[in-house]
Amino acid sequence: MRALILALICAFAGAASAAKNKPPVQYQIPIPTLPDFSALDWLQGRWTGKTIPNSPPGDVQLSVSPDLEKHFLVFRGEVSLAATRTVPAAKESWMGILSASPDRTGFILRVFSSTGFITRYRLTADGAEVHLNPEGGDSPPPGWLFRMMWVRSGPDEFTETVQAAPPGKAFFDYYTAKFTRVPLPAKTRPAR
Repeated sequence: MRALILALICAFAGAASAAKNKPPVQYQIPIPTLPDFSALDWLQGRWTGKTIPNSPPGDVQLSVSPDLEKHFLVFRGEVSLAATRTVPAAKESWMGILSASPDRTGFILRVFSSTGFITRYRLTADGAEVHLNPEGGDSPPPGWLFRMMWVRSGPDEFTETVQAAPPGKAFFDYYTAKFTRVPLPAKTRPAR
């Protein structure tokens, strides 16, 4: 019995000694490549606007900026619309996170609203136009669909058209707004 215990102690000591001589294993998680947001470079910054005639009167705000080592674009928006004959007044703040789609061939925008809804849009950029088409979400408005189109009309302006579809109905133009870029504050020179 003592011989067996002595043999096991020697075996374990030899194994421990061999393990000390092996280099440590280093594990590495491959990092996804950065999404190519270059088609949306023009959209980055702060924007302010108003709805156009034939839309409910209102104000809109938007800011777009890269975040988390440029793997995502963060959108923050505000919409404030007056009531009309057919639509009640609306005030909403929202935040969206744009990322590459799972297959990395396009973009997905996840939108979190002050109303509590969480929706998902497929974003496609085609020249001066950006289309956001609904793709469900964790908590979308029951039965309702919304889609948006941004059309760049100059280096510092674009229009946004938001369309809505009530349950079982076709899309209609909810509102159109014209945005202008908010200029960056002038850099001040330090006093001498």
